[in-house]
Amino acid sequence: MAMPRLVYDDDCGFCKWCVRIAVRHGTFEPVGFEELSPDQRARLPEEYESCMHLLTDEAVYSCGEGLEQVIARFGPGWRALVNVARRLPGWPWLRERGYRFVADRRSIWGRIRSCEIVE
Repeated sequence: MAMPRLVYDDDCGFCKWCVRIAVRHGTFEPVGFEELSPDQRARLPEEYESCMHLLTDEAVYSCGEGLEQVIARFGPGWRALVNVARRLPGWPWLRERGYRFVADRRSIWGRIRSCEIVE
């Protein structure tokens, strides 16, 4: 099985900072939008630049669902936390609204947390 690929906006300092955290806590191959292969791009939704994605051998997870999948792969404690969240009434709606709230304000968050490269 290939390492999950974490696809992100490589023009966004806040996005890079978030991916840096994900790579430190999980096992992911970071892939910026500019680095996508034609095959990877073909697997993504048409409006792929509107959010992050997690590409696995079996599936593509986008936006809030992608973030949820990333966090669940940080380890057993994080996976348990995600499993509790999934039981909340309206979780998919809350997850996507929360993701959009942050993603739509990336320039603001970038003033607080940002980096130039993902290591």
